[in-house]
Order: sequence, then C-alpha cells, then structure tokens
Amino acid sequence: MSEINTNQSFAVKEQQNKNYLLPLTAMTTLFFLWGFITVLNDVLIPRLKGVFDLTYFEAMLVQFCFFGAYFIVSIPAGILVKQLGYKKGILTGLVVASIGCMLFYPAVVVHEYWLFLGALFVLAAGVTVLQVSANPYVAALGPEKTASSRLNLAQALNALGTTVGPYVGGILFFGTAGTLAASAASAESVKVPYLMLAAALLIIAIVFAFIKLPDIEGHKEENNPINETRSLTQAPHLTMGVLAIFCYVGGEVAIGSFLVNFFGEAHIAGLEEHAAAALISYYWGGAMVGRFIGSALLQKIAPSKALAFNACMVIALLLVTIFTQGDVALYAVLAIGLFNSIMFPTIFSVAIERLGSLTSKGSGWLCLAIVGGALVPLLQGYIADVVNIQQSFFVPLVCYVFIAWYGLNVVRLAKKW
Repeated sequence: MSEINTNQSFAVKEQQNKNYLLPLTAMTTLFFLWGFITVLNDVLIPRLKGVFDLTYFEAMLVQFCFFGAYFIVSIPAGILVKQLGYKKGILTGLVVASIGCMLFYPAVVVHEYWLFLGALFVLAAGVTVLQVSANPYVAALGPEKTASSRLNLAQALNALGTTVGPYVGGILFFGTAGTLAASAASAESVKVPYLMLAAALLIIAIVFAFIKLPDIEGHKEENNPINETRSLTQAPHLTMGVLAIFCYVGGEVAIGSFLVNFFGEAHIAGLEEHAAAALISYYWGGAMVGRFIGSALLQKIAPSKALAFNACMVIALLLVTIFTQGDVALYAVLAIGLFNSIMFPTIFSVAIERLGSLTSKGSGWLCLAIVGGALVPLLQGYIADVVNIQQSFFVPLVCYVFIAWYGLNVVRLAKKW
C-alpha cells in the first residue's frame, strides 16, 4: 500500500511539473518584454535631449519618472494583486503599460516634454504591477528550494531584453546610422515604436486572458490564517531584502549610467561616445549569460551563498576599477555585469520565502525598492562632480557591501519569521 501511495504521489508531482511548463513559458515573455521596455530609456534619453534641447539634469528626469513609479505604485500594486490574484494582476499590468505606450502618440503631437514624462510614468506603473505579479508567481511555480533557479531563468530572458533593446531602439529612434546627427528637432521617430509596443502588450494580454494559470493555494489568505495577525515588519529577511534590492538596482543602474563617460576618460580608454556606447552591450550581455549559468548552478548551490560570493566578486572588480587604469579598469567594470546577473532574482526569491498569504504584499515592498535606480545614480553623479568619475564608483561599492552582508545573513534572518 505504501508503494502505491508513493507512486501516486510521484505521479501527482510529475503532473504538476507538466502543468507548470506552459505558465512558466508564458511568463518568460513578460520578463523579456519589460526588460526591453526598461532599457529603451537609455536610447530615449539622448533622443529627447536633442529634440527638446534639455540639460543633462532635465534629461535624467526620464529615469527619475520611470523608476519613481516603482516607489509610488508598488505598495498599491501588492494590495491589488492580493485582492485580484496573480493572473488578473498580470492582465492589469499589461493593459496599463499598453496605455502608457499609447500616450506617446499625443505627446509627440503636442510636442511637450512633460507629456513624455507622464507617458513614461504610466508605462512604468504597468510594468510595476507586472513585476509585483510575475516575480512571486514564477518563484511559486514549483518546489521552494529551486525558486531562485526558476526566477534566475526568467530573469535571463529579462536580461536578453535589456541586451537587444538598445540596439533595436537605436535603429528605431535614430535610423540605421544610429547617430544623434540623424535626429532632427522632431520626436516623430518615437511614436511608431511605442505604438508597436502598445499593440504587442494588448495582444499578450489577450493571450494571457485565455491561458489557464494554476492558482497558488499557499498564497491565499484563507489557507494561511496565522499570517493575519503578523506584520511584514516582523520579517527581517524581507525588510533587509528591501534594502538589498534598493542597493542592487541602484548600484547596477549607476554603473551602467556612467560607463560611456568613464570609457571616455583619457587614462581609461579615451573612446568616443558611439564607441563607448557599443561596449555597454557587454555589461548587460554578461548579466544575461550569468543568469543562464546561475539558473543551472542554483539547483545545486544555496542561493544565499551564491549571492554573497557574487557580491564579493563585484566589490573586488569595483576596487580594480577605482584604483587601476587602461584596459584593466575597462574590463573590470564590464565584468561586473556577469556577477550582477543572479542578484535581483536571488534576493527577491529569498526575501519572500515563507511569507505565505503575505507574499504579494511583500513583493510590492521589494518592487518599491527599485526606486534605488532613481536615487543612487544621482548620488554617484554628485560625487563625480565634486571629486572625479573614477572615485565616484565608491558609491555602488558601498551598495554591494550591504548585499554581501545580506547574503551571509539571510538564512539566519529568515529563521526569525
């Protein structure tokens, strides 16, 4: 009898894994799409700067409005997903993001910069709802011990989007020459790409409406009555995870934002802007490769140990970047992308472990911390102005020191929940 029960249990688990294949495949399209959308900002910034004759500070409002949406929308998004469920949360995010893309059309027609910023905020709000829904959902589609592996695989597709996004965006916004000289004082070239994205988002929303996605029973309130009397502030692995996400996104975006100027320094490489920009694909491409590798390794290695190791490697590479010159500094800073790879999905998955019915709310907290991408680069910019650009890399270094600490202590923190 026990053998029969064992076989039945194995059959159920095997069937569940098969049932998860379709939703996991569908979810990877979302990760690719929002990676593509997010990195388009790097191409949109010089486009709008030229069109509206903006200062660098004014142009950086693009990133501020985009990442600022995470801070404003994440908590309401977590509450929304908790009420509606993951599938309806995903549909809501897709529709809102599509509306944001469509708002680029009137922004082009009216030709007002603030309308572009408003459209970006709405677009980012939709992406925020998607992140709050999709990250914990992918982590829950299978055994808890391999959650980091699944999330890293999905985030690898996100990294693919960030790798191809600048290349495609450069062609769409500036033409095949990919130069700012090709951009007249018009924002017309921005209109068609975002309308195409709006159509793609709506089509994906329609497809998701007809896909049967499995419910995550353990994340439902009625299945976790014990959590009703508990507050997320009592979960130190989550609260410290929020700071870790803030540090990671802030550090990653800050490093990427300064690469072109850093490579232009005479004692580093002395590269022209177009040549320096071409090297950025190696930074983001390294993150993509690292996530595919990490997805496999994290089935064998504890996520906390992998996180601590990668953070220590980034710290070492940043020290090389700060204290050396020439090709050594150049290759060191580019290599950071490879070790950045697993950090976001790994921090996310370990931070929401054991939250049960509070998972969607915890996901909202973590997505709120993505605002680090708006604030840390500003601090590094201030240091670069006051001291120099090379010494300014101490700012992200401090961020990765905290991430290393979190990786070393998250298991102990989780036991307190």
